[in-house]
Amino acid sequence: MVARMQAIVTLVCIFITYTIALIILVRCLPPLEDIHSNELKFPKDVNELKRLVHIFHQYQQDHYWHVLVIFVAAYLYKQTFSIPGSVFTNIFAGAVFGLWQGFLLASVLTAAGATSCFLLSKFVTKTIIGYYFPNKMKLLREKAEQNSDGLFFFLLSLRFFPMTPNWFLNVSLPAIGVPITYFFFSVLIGLMPYNYICCQAGLLLSKMTSVHDLLDLNTVLGMIGMAVVAFLPGAIIRNRAKKTK
Repeated sequence: MVARMQAIVTLVCIFITYTIALIILVRCLPPLEDIHSNELKFPKDVNELKRLVHIFHQYQQDHYWHVLVIFVAAYLYKQTFSIPGSVFTNIFAGAVFGLWQGFLLASVLTAAGATSCFLLSKFVTKTIIGYYFPNKMKLLREKAEQNSDGLFFFLLSLRFFPMTPNWFLNVSLPAIGVPITYFFFSVLIGLMPYNYICCQAGLLLSKMTSVHDLLDLNTVLGMIGMAVVAFLPGAIIRNRAKKTK
């Protein structure tokens, strides 16, 4: 009980500190005409995202590095604390930075932010996760043990088509002993297709009405196919390991 309360207090302190730092960073942006500071916030829908992209397009013309630094800080903030809405940040990346630069940024920042969340869980919130999600943790641990011989490919398949939410994987995998290198590269590679789709959508943002426009049947089937392909090497390795025992 004491350890759990200490973890909660530590988490809250870290969250508040990062939030204040991010607010200060945004406040340091050079002023633009006809733009109010309360418009610089995380978007909740496509319309708010369109407005934010319009604002940062103006900023980017003369203050590229300001925009880049704020984007990096905001992206890591959302990933570290598992704040919903990464789809909007990915679309924003494609719309503001272009397809390939946006895709590179989204992929690297997704992996870096998820790893930051991984470390936060490992050193701070592990007891909280174990307390509130014991059954899910047990199931995930069993699956990881079953696929221990091909663990990386198992993790990769989870990212290609996440049956378990990404945020839960980020906070739970350190508790079951997944190596941080496996974790980082499985996120980096496994979420590339999703990041690419989102960044590509950023180029067509003006035509979007909802984030549901991203995932049509072909896209979903493609992601399922990639998950199966990623899982196969691990399954083969596991079967060979069983035969040699």
